[in-house]
Amino acid sequence: MDFKKNKEIIAWSLYDFANQPFTTLIVTFIFSKFFVEVLAKNEIAGTSLWSLGISITAIFVSLLSPILGALADAGGYRKLFLIISTYVCVFATIILYFFEPDQIYLIGGCQIHVSIISLCLFIIANIGFEFGTVFCNSYLTDLSDNQNIGKISGYAWGLGFVGGLLSLALSLVLFDVSDNINNVRYINLLVAFWLIVFSLPTFIYLKDQKPRKGFKRHVKSSINAIVTTFKNISQHQSIVKFLIARLFYNDALVTIFAFGGVYAGHLGFSFLEVLILGVVLNIAACIGSFLFGYLEDKIGVFRMLNITLWVLLFSVLLAFIAPFFDCSKLICLPPSLQNIINPKVLFWIAGFFIGLMQGPNQSGSRSLMARLTPDDKKNEFFGFYAFSGKATSFIGPLLFGVLTAAFGTQQAGLLIVVVFFILGILFFRSLRLTV
Repeated sequence: MDFKKNKEIIAWSLYDFANQPFTTLIVTFIFSKFFVEVLAKNEIAGTSLWSLGISITAIFVSLLSPILGALADAGGYRKLFLIISTYVCVFATIILYFFEPDQIYLIGGCQIHVSIISLCLFIIANIGFEFGTVFCNSYLTDLSDNQNIGKISGYAWGLGFVGGLLSLALSLVLFDVSDNINNVRYINLLVAFWLIVFSLPTFIYLKDQKPRKGFKRHVKSSINAIVTTFKNISQHQSIVKFLIARLFYNDALVTIFAFGGVYAGHLGFSFLEVLILGVVLNIAACIGSFLFGYLEDKIGVFRMLNITLWVLLFSVLLAFIAPFFDCSKLICLPPSLQNIINPKVLFWIAGFFIGLMQGPNQSGSRSLMARLTPDDKKNEFFGFYAFSGKATSFIGPLLFGVLTAAFGTQQAGLLIVVVFFILGILFFRSLRLTV
C-alpha cells in the first residue's frame, strides 16, 4: 500500500469537500435568492442580472482554461494557480457579506446600485471557484490509473455532496434566517471559512510537476489539441451524437443549479425553507447516486441515463406548472385538496426528483463517455468532454434571463430548461445503444 499516494488522494479529494458549499449555498440556494429578492431592484431585474453573471463566468472560464492550463503545466505553477484561484474566491465571497439592500456607491462620479457591485464580486468569486476546480481536476490523472480513476473520482464526488450537505445543516443551526433576513449574509462568511480550512490539506500535500520551458509552445499545443481532438472525435458518430445530447441536457442542469433557489423564492419559499430544500435535495442526490449506480450495472448505462432524463423533464414540467395551482392565478382546487396540491408542494416533489436524478445523470454521462471512447483516446477525448461541457454552459442561464425579462415571469425562463431536456432526450435516443 502506497501511503504517500493515498495521502495525496485524500488531500486532493478534500478540495471537493471544501468548495462544494460555494456551489450549494452561494450559486444555487441562498445567495442567488438573496441577490434577486433583496439586493436587486426587483425580481425580474435581479433574475436578468444573475443570468448575466452566470453566463459571463462560463464564457470567461471556457476561453481562458486552455491558456491558463498550458501556463500552469509549462511553468510548474499548477498548485500556485490553484491556491490563487481559491483565495480569489474566498476574498470575493467575504466581501459579499458587506452588501446590504438599497446601497448606492459613488464610483468615478457615477452612482452605482449595490446589485451591480455585488454582481461583479460574485462573478469574480465564481470565476475563482471555477478555475480552482479546473486546476484541481487536472491532478486526477497524476493520482490515478485506468483501473482506479473512476473509484477515486467517485470518492471525491461523494465527499463533495457531504460537504454541501454539512454546510447546509450548519447554516440551519447557526443562522436564524427566518426572522432576520440580514443573517443570510453570514452564510457568505461560512462558505469562505469552510473553503479556507478544508482546502489546506490539498495545498499542503499535493505535489507539482517540475517546470517545463516554453509557455508559448504549450499554449499553442493546448489550442491545437482541442482542434485535433475535435477532428478526431468527429470520426466517432456515436460520441458526436452523445456530446450533442449532453450539450443540451447539461446546459439544462446548469440552468437549474443557477436558478433553483431563485425559482423557489418565486413560489414563496422563505430562506429557511430554501435551506431545508437544499438539505433534502443533497440527501436525495446521495441516495440517487447509490441506487442508480447499482441500477446501471443491472440494466446498462444507456437505459439508466434515459430514465434520469425523462424524470428530469417531468420534474421541470411539474415545477413549471406549479405556480398555476394558486387560486389567485389559474387553478383553484377545493379547500380539501389545497393543502395537498399547491405550488409549494408540487415544487417540493419536483425538487426531490431533480436531486435524486442529478448525481446519476452526471456520473452516468461520464461512465457512458468512457464506454464509447477507444482506450487509446481516453485522455484526449475526456479533455474535450470537459471543455465542451464548459464551452456552451452560458447559453441556458443567459436565455433564462432573457425570457424572464421579456415575459416578466421566471416561468418563461424555465421553459428553456424544458426545451433543452426535450432536445437532449431526442439526440440521446438517436444513439440506440445497448451499453
